[in-house]
Amino acid sequence: MHGAARLLAALAFAAGAVWTPALAADAPVLVELNRLEARGADCRAYLVLDNRGKAAFETFKLDLVVFDRAGVIARRLALDVGPMRAEKKSVKVFDLAGIGCGDVTSILVNDVIECGGQGRDCVALMEVASRGAVKLTK
Repeated sequence: MHGAARLLAALAFAAGAVWTPALAADAPVLVELNRLEARGADCRAYLVLDNRGKAAFETFKLDLVVFDRAGVIARRLALDVGPMRAEKKSVKVFDLAGIGCGDVTSILVNDVIECGGQGRDCVALMEVASRGAVKLTK
């Protein structure tokens, strides 16, 4: 361990906290819109979440905005995709009631409402991707 890292570890230990390199330099959290699936008149969305860091998140609440074919906001929702274990992929599924999958052109991650604290800028920490024609952006 380098001198600065050793000092931080000693200070964290003395304060009763557990210091990990992930808290000093967070690894990205990938949020991928993987699939949309028609469920009658509704659309089901599948998100793949890849927490590449060593820190877990009890909560990771996204502020999502869904846009229709005309570029008009069709829906806004808060979606808690937590808990997310450290260094683990997971899948979260959510339904867009009353919106057909063919009507969705993009989904914006408008903000991260909550991400377990610790002073992290979770919007900057997050990377987004899409597998299909509907784009996930931030």
